[in-house]
Amino acid sequence: MNWQEHIDGLHGHLNETIFTDTEGNGLTHDEFFGEVIHLTEEVRHGGSTAFFIGNGASASMSSHMAADFAKNGKVHTETFTDLALITALANDISYDEVFRIPLMSRGKPGDVLVSISSSGASPNILKATATARELGMTVVTLSGMNPENPLKRMGHLNAYVPAPTYGFVETAHAALLHFWMDRIQVPAISVAERRAA
Repeated sequence: MNWQEHIDGLHGHLNETIFTDTEGNGLTHDEFFGEVIHLTEEVRHGGSTAFFIGNGASASMSSHMAADFAKNGKVHTETFTDLALITALANDISYDEVFRIPLMSRGKPGDVLVSISSSGASPNILKATATARELGMTVVTLSGMNPENPLKRMGHLNAYVPAPTYGFVETAHAALLHFWMDRIQVPAISVAERRAA
């Protein structure tokens, strides 16, 4: 595959992304992003938290987007990427619990969980996502690869990228998340302006 074929393939996978709601009903991309933008505004103005979780590259993406949402979107965010927390939970309990256990003590109704998994089948992501639903949180999922992956049916809002490789799925997820971020960005204000407000 040459570069042009690669970018054509990525474009195709983005165009073929499937957006659904909690009942599995199809949404247009405008409907999906309209919903996540509205959700973000509710979190921002309600003093709630947007949690981001993922493994590997999706963990890096979670940290990246949590930082962008906090700095540029003025949204309170949290990730569970502290090495002491992750390794303690993985060593003492199970790696499957590294997101679920801290979410149980911090998540609450009104909060949002963004679950990112290329395969849509990581046990720790699935457990945390189920727990978020039980806690009354709103869940947004991003998954890919296997069209039968369980994560794509677990969110209130779901984006599934029908691509066969991690590279394509991860790149598409980054594009989707950055588009979301760009739509909710708040102009920066100075400390003096904040004090005067």
